[in-house]
Amino acid sequence: MAFGGAFQGSLTGADNVRFVSRVYDVDYKTALVFVESFAELGKYLYEPVRVYSSGMRAKLAFAISMAIDFDCYLIDEVTSVGDATFKRKCQEELFEERADRALVMVSHELNNIKQHCDKVAILQAGELTVYEDMDEAFEIYKKL
Repeated sequence: MAFGGAFQGSLTGADNVRFVSRVYDVDYKTALVFVESFAELGKYLYEPVRVYSSGMRAKLAFAISMAIDFDCYLIDEVTSVGDATFKRKCQEELFEERADRALVMVSHELNNIKQHCDKVAILQAGELTVYEDMDEAFEIYKKL
């Protein structure tokens, strides 16, 4: 998922959508329509990103990530953005609308892992161990 820290603060949210669209060779107008609707930033989409709160930046980043179709999404606790309604919207967009895509998720929320993953990997002391059995992985994780 997009990292909001990579935004150019002097550009507006819409200008950042244009920039990212060009990077991924995606139609800017289509991406902007999606971001306008999804991010719920209203007039702030046309204000410099430097005036955004961290939550507004996160919403913009998530919306831009969803405006571009990827084969695989790398997710690091990103669905914890916004209020309950926005979180639900993010969950639907990522896990239902893109259910046919691959996901690599980093999370300490075991319920999210159980709900959306079919394998678990634990990184400990520089060694990554993959588990097919989630319950076994969760027991080991809880002991760390």
